[in-house]
Amino acid sequence: MNVTQAEFVISAVGPDQYPEDGLPEIALAGRSNVGKSSLINKMIQRKNLARTSSQPGKTQTLNFYKINEKLFFVDLPGYGYAKVSMSQRQQWGKFIESYLLNRDRLRMVILLVDLRHPPSRDDTAMYDWLSHYDIPICIVATKADKVPRSRWPKHLKQVKETLLVRGTDRVIMFSSETGLGKEELWSHILQHTDDAEQARPEAAGNEAD
Repeated sequence: MNVTQAEFVISAVGPDQYPEDGLPEIALAGRSNVGKSSLINKMIQRKNLARTSSQPGKTQTLNFYKINEKLFFVDLPGYGYAKVSMSQRQQWGKFIESYLLNRDRLRMVILLVDLRHPPSRDDTAMYDWLSHYDIPICIVATKADKVPRSRWPKHLKQVKETLLVRGTDRVIMFSSETGLGKEELWSHILQHTDDAEQARPEAAGNEAD
């Protein structure tokens, strides 16, 4: 997908702050520092629209990014960071759960896991929770450039077996450094939004090349 426009719209903590554009939304979930902001920046070919940080737990709101006036990426607070207080985690959990269960514009959740390591207990809990409520999921295994290519199949199998991935859920390896998985992820995103038609001209153009 050719991204010509991308903008940060709002940091929200409740429905009264959510955008009212009526556009489809793709949420991004994952552990702190798994690479959500880096993925967003790579997908939209911007260096710093989504701010990255070495400090876990930095994202504390739902951050909405509008792409091509067609859809939103919604960056959720990272989970699994021990130094965040229990009360803060509970607060995050309430508004994240409310968004995921009640937002009718949500089309899919991208669940990011680190390809280098087995999915954590928190990753598994999030996947099971999303599956229980039948929310469409795409699992993205980040930091693939940190794993030797010869070991990709082993690590990918580890992700699938640890999470007990449903057959209907896609698993995509991704690298914000090399761009691996970017086009595959865009294609999958467009299949889950009202903008699916946009994928067709691009596909036709690639075939012509």
